Amino acid sequence: MPAPAAGLEPDVIELAIGGMTCASCAARVEKRLNRLDGVDASVNYATEKARVSVPVGYDPERLVSEVERTGYTAELPPPPARAARAAEPAAGGEDAELRALRQRLIASIWLSAPVIAMAMVPALQFTNWQWLSLALAAPVVVWGAWPFHRAAWINLRHGAATMDTLVSVGTGAAFLWSLYALFFGHAGMPGMTHGFEITAQAGDGAGNIYLEVAAGVTTFLLAGRYFEKRSKRQAGAALRALLELGAKEVEVLRPGSTPAAAAETAAGRTDGRPETAFPNTGVLVPIEDLAVGDHFSVRPGAKIATDGVIVDGRSAVDASMLTGESVPVEAAPGDAVTGGTVATDGRLVVRATRVGVDTRLAQMARMVEEAQSGKAEVQRLADRVSGVFVPIVIVIAALTLLIWLLLGHPAASAFTAAVAVLIIACPCALGLATPTALLVGTGRGAQLGILIKGPEVLESTRRVDTIALDKTGTVTSGRMELTDVVPAPGQDRIELLRAVGAVEGASEHPIAQAIARGCAAELAAAELRAGESGGGAQSPAELESFRNAAGEGVTGVVDGTALVVGRASLLEDRSIPVDPTMLAVKERLEHEGRTAVLAAWKGRVRGVLAVADTVKPTSAEAIRQLRRLGLEPVLLTGDSRAVAERIAEEVGIGIGGEHGGGVGGVGRVVAEVLPGEKVAAIRAMQAEGRVVAMVGDGVNDAPALARADLGLAMGSGTDAAIEAADITLIRGDLRSAADAIRLSRRTLRTIKGNLFWAFAYNVAAIPLAALGLLNPMIAGAAMACSSVFVLGNSLLLRRFRSGAGPAPAPVGRTS
Repeated sequence: MPAPAAGLEPDVIELAIGGMTCASCAARVEKRLNRLDGVDASVNYATEKARVSVPVGYDPERLVSEVERTGYTAELPPPPARAARAAEPAAGGEDAELRALRQRLIASIWLSAPVIAMAMVPALQFTNWQWLSLALAAPVVVWGAWPFHRAAWINLRHGAATMDTLVSVGTGAAFLWSLYALFFGHAGMPGMTHGFEITAQAGDGAGNIYLEVAAGVTTFLLAGRYFEKRSKRQAGAALRALLELGAKEVEVLRPGSTPAAAAETAAGRTDGRPETAFPNTGVLVPIEDLAVGDHFSVRPGAKIATDGVIVDGRSAVDASMLTGESVPVEAAPGDAVTGGTVATDGRLVVRATRVGVDTRLAQMARMVEEAQSGKAEVQRLADRVSGVFVPIVIVIAALTLLIWLLLGHPAASAFTAAVAVLIIACPCALGLATPTALLVGTGRGAQLGILIKGPEVLESTRRVDTIALDKTGTVTSGRMELTDVVPAPGQDRIELLRAVGAVEGASEHPIAQAIARGCAAELAAAELRAGESGGGAQSPAELESFRNAAGEGVTGVVDGTALVVGRASLLEDRSIPVDPTMLAVKERLEHEGRTAVLAAWKGRVRGVLAVADTVKPTSAEAIRQLRRLGLEPVLLTGDSRAVAERIAEEVGIGIGGEHGGGVGGVGRVVAEVLPGEKVAAIRAMQAEGRVVAMVGDGVNDAPALARADLGLAMGSGTDAAIEAADITLIRGDLRSAADAIRLSRRTLRTIKGNLFWAFAYNVAAIPLAALGLLNPMIAGAAMACSSVFVLGNSLLLRRFRSGAGPAPAPVGRTS
C-alpha cells in the first residue's frame, strides 16, 4: 500500500454498495473495509453507500475488490462531468428495482392469501385441500422468497449470517417440515384438517403442516421490504430534487460574433459591455462544457446555469428551490447569482465564476449527502449490536428448540417456537432507526436552506445553551444605508437631498454610495407623492464638477452652487463655520454608532446626513426564537462598543453590568475584539461551563466557528466560514439558525425514539416467541410492521415547518 504523504489530508472515496438487504449486511461490509491498513469506512444501509477515508494515492479498486470478496457489489462514482447525467439512470434503476419487488409482492399475496385462509378457516378445508396449499405455497417460498435465499447463500459462502439467513432458515424449515408431513406423515391423507393458533400448540408433528407460515411470513417480509425501499426512496427525495435543480444545457455567448462587437474588439475596447459585445443569441452547449469566465444568456423563466456575476440585464431571481425564500430578489449588473435559481422576468447575461463540482448547488448537494452518509454516535452502538445480533438469535432459536424437546413438548411445538424466534428477531428496524431519520431530517433541512454537515452535529444542538452572534452580515445587513437626514433650521429637505445626492453619487466611497442611494430613494418617493397630489416633477440636479478629498469628504458644483460634504475639518479648511447645533447633532449620531457627514454651501451648514450598517428586519424575531429554545444570545463583534450596544438594544439582546452582564464572565455584548479575541471569548464562555454555538459569515469568523461547540455559517458568507461551520444557513436569515437547531433537535429525538422502539420490540418479542406465545406467521407480520413503523416515524420529519415567515418590512429612520 502506498505510504500516506506527510502532512496531507486523507482522500475520501464514496462507493455505491449493491446487494445489501439489512443492517447486518452493512455492518459486514464496514467491518471488512476497516480491516485494511489506513482505511476508515462508514457504510450506510439506508443510502446504500460507503464513505471511505484512505491515504493519499490509495487505489480505489482495492476497495471495490474487497467489497466484492464479501459478496456484495461496489461501484466508484462517475467523473464530475458525468455525475449529473449518471444520476438519472441511477434513479431509473431504483424505480425498476422497486417495480420488480412490487410485482414479486403482488404475486405472493395472490398465492399466499388462499393458503392462509384455508389454514385459518376449517370450513374451507375440503378433501385434499392441503395439496392445493402446497401447489400455491411452493412458488411463494421458492420464487417469492428468492431474494432472501440468494442473499443467505452468498453470506453463507463467506461464513456470515444476516437477517436473510434468519428468514431463509425459518421459512425453509417450515416448508421442508410441511413436505415431510405431507409425503411421509399423516398430513397428506384425504380429509386432513388443520386449525390455526396464535401460539405454539402441542400436537402430532407428522400430522401438522406449516405452509401458511412459510407463505405468510414470506409475503409479510416482502411487504415490509417493499415499503422500506419505497420509504427510503421518499426519504432521499430532497437530495434528488436538489441535484435535479441544475440546468442541463446553457446558451453560451461568444464575444466578437457580431460586426459591432468585432469592431469594438479591434478598437481595443475591453469594458465588456454585453449589450454590444455579445449577440442576442448564443450557442447551446451541455452544462459540463461551460468554463469559468464564459458569458451565458438566461432568458425569462429559465434557470441560471451556474454561479456567476450579472454583467447585463435585470430580473427578479427566484431562489425558493435553494433557500426556501418565497419572495424573488431583484438582481442587477454586478450582483452575484447562484446556479439553479430562476430569472423570472428579464433576460440576463452572466459571467460564470464557478462551474461543475465547485458551484454552490454542488456544494449543497455534497454537504447533504455527506450528512446522510455519516453516523451519529448512538447509531454506532446500534451497529455493534446488529453485528452480533444474528448469531445470538440463531443460538437462542437452537436453545429454544432444545429446551422445548427436553421439557417433553412435541417436536412440532418446539419447531414452531424456534421458527418464531428466527422470524421475529430480524434487526431491520434497528438498522433503519438512525439512517432513515437522518435522510429525512437533512433532506428537509436542504429544502429550507439548512445544510447539516454531519450527524455528529445533532448531539451538539441538544446541549447548546449559549449562542454567539457576529454582528456584520449576521445580525445586520452588512451594507451601509442612509438612516438619518437632519436639515438645518430653515433648510428645505428636498433641496438638501437633491444637492447631496448629486455630489455623493459621483464618489466610489461606500459611505458616499450609501448616501446617494438613500437620497435617490427618498427623492423618488417624494416625487411619487407629488405626482399623486397633482404637483409637477422636479428636474434632476446637474453635477458640473467633482473632487474627492481623500479621507475628508467631497466637493463639487451642483446647479451652479459649490458644495462641501464631509467632516467638520473639511468645512473648516474651506472657511465655512460649523453651527454648534448641527455639530451637536453630528456628535449625537456618531455616539449612537452612525457615521455622519455635514453638508454645506453658500458659507453655512445646510444639514447632517448619517449612514449605518442597518439591522436585518428579521433579526429581532430571530433573537426571540433563539431565547424560546433556551439559548442565551451574545453579540460578538470587532466594531465599537457604541455601535454594538445600539445594535444589541435594537434586536433585544440585553445589556447590563460593566461589561454587558449575563453569560458567565462574558457580557451579552463583546465589542472591539480581533478575530483571535473572538476565539478567546468563545473559550471563556466554555470555561464557564457553557456549550456555545457561534453564527458568523466572514473569513475572520472561521476560527471562532471552528472553536465553538456548534458553528453556523450564513450562506451569504465566505467559503472559509462555511467550511469551518457545522451547519450552513443558505438563506442568510438569522431565523434559520433557530430553525436549524429545532430541526436538528427534532431529528435527534426521532432517532432516539426509533431506537427505543426497535430495541423494545426485540427485547419483548424474542421471549414471547421462545415461550411459544407467537405463531411464526404473526411473528413475521410483527417484524415487518416494526420496520414500517420506524420508517413512518422518520417520514414525519417531512412535516417540519420553518419558523421564518415572511420578512417584516424594513423600517427606515429619518430625523
